[in-house]
Amino acid sequence: MSKQRRLALVTGANRGIGKEVARQLASEHDLHTLVGSRDLAKGDAAAAEIGHGAEAIQLDVADDASVAKAFDEIEQRFGRLDVLVNNAGVDYDTDQRASSADLGRVRQTFATNLFGAWAAALAAIPLLRRGRSARIVNVSSGSGSLSDMGGGTPGYGVSKAALNALTLKLADELRRDHILVNAVCPGWVATDMGGGGRPIPEGARGVVWAATLPDDGPTGGFYRDGKRIAW
Repeated sequence: MSKQRRLALVTGANRGIGKEVARQLASEHDLHTLVGSRDLAKGDAAAAEIGHGAEAIQLDVADDASVAKAFDEIEQRFGRLDVLVNNAGVDYDTDQRASSADLGRVRQTFATNLFGAWAAALAAIPLLRRGRSARIVNVSSGSGSLSDMGGGTPGYGVSKAALNALTLKLADELRRDHILVNAVCPGWVATDMGGGGRPIPEGARGVVWAATLPDDGPTGGFYRDGKRIAW
């Protein structure tokens, strides 16, 4: 890898929004992009489709051993990280209600959507401090907006609200390190999870915008399509 190219890791990137974010970062912004995937074979296939030097890395953010191994590999090979996109997410639970939720299922959702992103950020921060124009982007959802929250999707919505809170905490604490941290809602997108909505590239573009902000760009915000939205 050329040392001049910035290095990005996108979690949950073997399909859907994550794969498209990885593609745009690699092809349109010339970042050396690591395609995080629980299944390495699927990650390899996605990286091959993306091209532009993209590589797969085995990463299950809900598995502490997998997180440690992946970031140790990044440390050993590159010694730094410039962009972390916390995209991995699970269980858009439209079939549940908060008043009757299966809490075991909710805990599994939190394991990926909140604690997985948090674990990845903790592992990434030492590497980001050595990076150039370092960024953390937490892929969130309008389902996690407190100002607009109603019933339904209890595990997913509450986990994304918690991810938004984590975004604010990290943004404040990492400001002195010049690491920009933002949450992005890609909108309702036609992924396997979303089941409909606008084309995947449109949703991904707002995530890429936050991942490639200039050094004087915003931090500690919640955005859709590059525009601030209500928490």
